[in-house]
Amino acid sequence: MATKNIIADLNKGENLTGTNYDILHKKMTFLLNEQELYEHLTTTMTRPPKGNTSQHRRDLEVFETWSKKDRCARFTLLSCMHDDLIGAYEHRTTAKATWDQLRFDFGGTSVLGSETWFLSLKCTRKCLRTR
Repeated sequence: MATKNIIADLNKGENLTGTNYDILHKKMTFLLNEQELYEHLTTTMTRPPKGNTSQHRRDLEVFETWSKKDRCARFTLLSCMHDDLIGAYEHRTTAKATWDQLRFDFGGTSVLGSETWFLSLKCTRKCLRTR
């Protein structure tokens, strides 16, 4: 229930448009970390080969649990996007694939955004010290 409220609150605010990647990247990271889904942005898992052994059944259960959480992570990422962008990313098969493609498409703004943020912080601190 809390997860749905967090996503609903996030969707009331600004969604990823492509020009605001830096801040949405941070928000999505915090959100997925809070939902204990962050690992899905960095790892993938493949379906185990068919079999009838008890080990295979355990492996399949682990995969299905992981897959369900991965779908939740993908849904969260897509929910944070502007409607115009969803179509370009909804066909990615994993949260990691979506996350990596977002970083490839929009991550180039990170350096400039970080420098701008750092300079504004530095200026703010300097202005506060002179008062």
